[in-house]
Amino acid sequence: MSSDPPLPASSDAALSALAELVAVVDRLRDPQRGCPWDLEQTHASLVPYVLEEAHEVADAIRHGDDRHLEEELGDLLLQVVLHARIASEAGRFDLERIARGISAKLVRRHPHVFAGATASDAAQVRASWEAIKAAEQQQREAETRQGQGPAPASTSPLSDRLAGKVRGQPALAGAMTISRKAAAAGFEWDDMDGVWAKVHEELDELKEAVAAAQAGGDRAHAEEELGDLLFTLVNVARWCGLDPEAGLAGTNRRFLDRFSRVEAALGGDLQGRGIGELEGLWRQAKAQIRAERGSAGGGA
Repeated sequence: MSSDPPLPASSDAALSALAELVAVVDRLRDPQRGCPWDLEQTHASLVPYVLEEAHEVADAIRHGDDRHLEEELGDLLLQVVLHARIASEAGRFDLERIARGISAKLVRRHPHVFAGATASDAAQVRASWEAIKAAEQQQREAETRQGQGPAPASTSPLSDRLAGKVRGQPALAGAMTISRKAAAAGFEWDDMDGVWAKVHEELDELKEAVAAAQAGGDRAHAEEELGDLLFTLVNVARWCGLDPEAGLAGTNRRFLDRFSRVEAALGGDLQGRGIGELEGLWRQAKAQIRAERGSAGGGA
């Protein structure tokens, strides 16, 4: 490493607050004086909470709600500290090792900041990051294989790495990761027309599979075809520079907004209403929301 000046010291107040959180979690996990619920928790039992808190952080960011974001980041930080405590009790690792590990990783993967390398733009930084990450993965694999004889020949090292990378991701995020990496490796359409052609192909196959399933055929095959179409739509998003997760989250919010207005118009009772009436109220809700947004924009 270079002789660059050291990083500025962290805030004493922040370190004190983190120490307070660690002390609170330690008390919650105390076998004699702790909380029965917290004492029952394991890494596995906490998985739903980790995912829930991460999604709530993302939701707060999308809504631009700083107060909510602050709270949700705290909830996510609690998960980190709690998992560290559980691991520490078993003698596997602790919060110090977690913090030192991520610090060391950041230094290794930013040689343009902490060593003599150069990077003129974000694209070079990303390329360097991925190259260093791949080298680290190869090193770990070599260390794992020590004493086990020569490694078996891998016919697809990229697919091996991707399988491990997306294993813990939600399906939509995993599809985007696979799509990007495969395209970067050369598995890509020539142009957008090819992507759209694939969308239509997969849609036709889904229609056929669904028709067969409804006639008593293989529902699992219909589900596979649905997945193929969704994966292809993720590729559309990649080609257009769009975020499919943000797009779907926005659609969920818009649907609930419109649906709540339809419910209000019907006094909360949708039973027995014809599709024509519901569609009409849906269009009214869309028009009302559009008018409200236009009015808000005009008054800004």
